[in-house]
Amino acid sequence: MKDEEALYPKDGKLYKYDVVNASTAEPISTEGVAIADGWEEPRLLIVVNGQFPGPAMEVYEGQTIIVHVTNSLPSESVSIHWHGLPQRGTPWMDGVSFITQCPIMPGQSFTYRFKATPRGTFWYHTHIGLMRSMGPYGALIIREKKQLREEEFVFTITEWNHDWDSNIAQLKEEDGMFVNRKQINPTYSLDGAEYSLFRFQSALINGKGRYYDSTGKHNEAPLEVFTVSQNASFIFRVIGVGVQYPFRISIDNHDLTIIASDGFDLQPRSAESFIINPGERFDFRIQSDKSVNNYWIRATTLELDVDHFGLAILRYEGAPEVEPQSSRKLCTPQSKCVVVNCPFLFNPTQSNTECITFDQLKSKADDPTPKGPIGEKEEHFLNFGFPGISWKPGATNGRTFKMPAVSALTQPQEIGLKCKDDCGDEKVCQCPYSLDLENGKVYQMIFLNMGAGKGFAHPIHMHGYSFYVMKMGYARYNATNGKIIGDNLDINCRGNADRELSFCNEATWANSSWLGGNVPGIELENPPRKDTIIVPTGGYVVVRIIADNPGLWFVHCHIELHNMDGMALVLNNSFPLIPLPPPGFPRCGNFDYNAQAPPNKSTTKIKDDDKDDDENNTVTAMDNLGK
Repeated sequence: MKDEEALYPKDGKLYKYDVVNASTAEPISTEGVAIADGWEEPRLLIVVNGQFPGPAMEVYEGQTIIVHVTNSLPSESVSIHWHGLPQRGTPWMDGVSFITQCPIMPGQSFTYRFKATPRGTFWYHTHIGLMRSMGPYGALIIREKKQLREEEFVFTITEWNHDWDSNIAQLKEEDGMFVNRKQINPTYSLDGAEYSLFRFQSALINGKGRYYDSTGKHNEAPLEVFTVSQNASFIFRVIGVGVQYPFRISIDNHDLTIIASDGFDLQPRSAESFIINPGERFDFRIQSDKSVNNYWIRATTLELDVDHFGLAILRYEGAPEVEPQSSRKLCTPQSKCVVVNCPFLFNPTQSNTECITFDQLKSKADDPTPKGPIGEKEEHFLNFGFPGISWKPGATNGRTFKMPAVSALTQPQEIGLKCKDDCGDEKVCQCPYSLDLENGKVYQMIFLNMGAGKGFAHPIHMHGYSFYVMKMGYARYNATNGKIIGDNLDINCRGNADRELSFCNEATWANSSWLGGNVPGIELENPPRKDTIIVPTGGYVVVRIIADNPGLWFVHCHIELHNMDGMALVLNNSFPLIPLPPPGFPRCGNFDYNAQAPPNKSTTKIKDDDKDDDENNTVTAMDNLGK
């Protein structure tokens, strides 16, 4: 197929634009075609090596990964983040523009080099501006170096808009979203949590989906097919690459056994479905013990009063190549539907649903919570929300994050921005908000979503660490309809006497005896570990880390619009211990004609024995980003 030839979908296949009778024509292979939802009008994509999604990278644990990135975009700069990898000893390879490196400008190249550790399901994506919704992402699977016992599938899930990208969506969200003189209103989940205005038109599984019009008729675009043999077990590695919505994942007639999340094994938990948020990963196992047939794989948003979903096909070998006729499980009082990773506690009785929150899961490994003295300086309350009165930006503790103009990690003397006196209780300010962490100490962080700025659930992602999830607290709900009626009372927002009006910038425990790590009900023996966790609106999550990874680590909401709006902070972990970047590491910044350039000061040296030149244990990839 020539690159310039247009295609159209019909009966789950693709045909050249000039085919009149598809029933007598030869379909075009979907290989190498960016299908998306089959919408025929062109839409700008950013692809990796000509592929959408980008090529999956599969390596062995302990190998050195080398990725050469060339920015072939005509106008946009890029950087690549390796989502979930701690980057121990290589913090300047984390790929966050203006935090750990300078952006890669059009025509420039940059080589990433880092260790593949730990094993698990990870992914890569651009980390600058509002680019992720345009397609530059792909799976990164790190395996144990041993024979696979089960066949595995990679499964990426995202919402899709074939008209707009996040840049347009953010402007429309700020100024009002209208289509054909009709205002587009936000949608809500069962608990009343709002979803930001990213106009959903379809969902894509491994880059494939279908567009449904207002009558429910779809455009017959091809779907992703996972082919399995009968009477075997298979593992699916699901990656939430989206920018906005959580999805509930299920397979008709098949139970899912949840076995891992964010690269860490869990004690197996059987479920009808699970919920995945942007940035999260879940691994599950299925048994192909049903009759030879086709079965729907479903990905449904949690929105009320709309029918937003995506589909793929589980096809048994020997089944006809037709679309499934299967149905979703009927949840009954005798056979309830177990749903893992719920962002709220309430479900109507008639739904016959049993919700399992993430903190109810247990780590498979013997990995107890890190213990250590937790004083006032080691316990941090971080409230993620949209506080304010006339100005309501995304913020953490009332501080909306402002990116520096330099690579903060490697040009610290040139940052020039600080959080000043205009920040504080019941205030909103703009600055590069950071927390200083001392090397080797145990820190307890309480991610909050409370006060005047609540209303959205936030998937919070921490770079550099996989934290221990010790406890989750949820809002107070109306017992009849499940709508939020107030914040969880475990937290004292202080500030405004009316807690619903408080910005909650200076929160603490309502019961002072809980300070110092003495929180009742926390999991100390087998807490699960994650790098991305949903913080429910009106609620909180208690996590711990050992600050043993020197670097500057970004912490932010993984909803793209929220991150861009400033809902972030940086963990400044033991800056004097951060190793020097490689020689010639790029510099960037503002130019002032009258200012004298600062000296390029160093911190510490990289020891020679930290360098790994073992070519037999190195994986090299070439990433070429283009439109």
